[in-house]
Amino acid sequence: MQPETSLNQQHNVPAAHVPTPSPSSPPATSKKRMSRGVFALLIGAMCLILGFAGPVVFWATGTLTTTNTVNSETVVSQEGDVIASVATKVSPSVVSIVTESTTQNYFGYPTSRQSAGTGIIISADGYIMTNKHVVSSTTKSIQVIAADGTSYDDVSFVGSDPNNDVAFIKIKNVTDLAVVKLGDSSAMKVGQKVIAIGNALGEYQNTVTTGIISALGRPVIAASSTGTETEQLENLIQTDAAINSGNSGGPLVNLSGEVIGMNTAVATDAQGIGFAIPINDVKGMVKTLLASGKVEKPYIGVRYVSITPDVVSQYDLSVKNGAYITSGSSQPAVVSGSPADKAGFKEKDIITKVDGTNVDSTHPFASLIAQHSVGDKVTITYLRDGKESTVTVTLASAS
Repeated sequence: MQPETSLNQQHNVPAAHVPTPSPSSPPATSKKRMSRGVFALLIGAMCLILGFAGPVVFWATGTLTTTNTVNSETVVSQEGDVIASVATKVSPSVVSIVTESTTQNYFGYPTSRQSAGTGIIISADGYIMTNKHVVSSTTKSIQVIAADGTSYDDVSFVGSDPNNDVAFIKIKNVTDLAVVKLGDSSAMKVGQKVIAIGNALGEYQNTVTTGIISALGRPVIAASSTGTETEQLENLIQTDAAINSGNSGGPLVNLSGEVIGMNTAVATDAQGIGFAIPINDVKGMVKTLLASGKVEKPYIGVRYVSITPDVVSQYDLSVKNGAYITSGSSQPAVVSGSPADKAGFKEKDIITKVDGTNVDSTHPFASLIAQHSVGDKVTITYLRDGKESTVTVTLASAS
């Protein structure tokens, strides 16, 4: 161990040796005058050079505050203009939903309960997408309020996703509603800017907030405000854009004005943590609904776990991504008579691709299937005992 050095210690430097001038050396005073003259000339030259070079150096290194301030203000102004433009474009397609439901109180007596949420217009003739926890088959009455203040009372519940927090309603006898443009949620990346629009707190219609995508593929267990209802949700987009009560069912939008998610939950014990359902996870249902008027979820009929490092270790798998087909405590790995059963899938098969797209954390198996409609044929690549095979499966309806 090296001894500590005291702060009081000093390093002694020997005095410089000064040679004695020889008799032939010129007088010391003459040499000093000459050195001072040269020194003065050098100082003057340096001042002139720095006088011209100084501003150039500061400008080139970006340290002139006036230049940076102008550029910063320009960037902020441009971003603000984009957000304002997107909000103007999308807001006419965002509605407030006010519902009344009948529930039982603590003593078992029926009681009415009013709540509010948000919806997204997906067709000019009145179809609206929202959350299942905003409206359901037990909702007594539904009122829709458009961005321009128009109120619609002739609204019916159409159906919901049995496995996700998605529901659909319809305004009757309308033909000219403003429709959103659906984007591609699989193209979004962490850090990209997003905009959330919704009926904040059930009082502030079409509130606009901004933030970024904080993470992708998040699983959460969402609960009602009373804690009496819970639902397991997967593959959610996490965002720090402010999402408040009443924003449920509203759109999460990219800077092109395309809906890439539907706001569904917020972490109440944290700040800046909200979640949205990727729009790709509902595209198949939307397509079927607009074509047939029915809410049907595409279904293949396998129970699986998404492959993660823990799953790889637990089952000693040879791949790092995919969907591992496995049975549960009371659920078979492959449902009898399902499309997967007819296609010959077995327990311990590993699904690696759907229509050529790799199954991974960015493209979960359920999301890739959900982009299709009932009756679609999909090509699925899988591994069995290390051997790769491909099969075509016709999707059935889960509802």
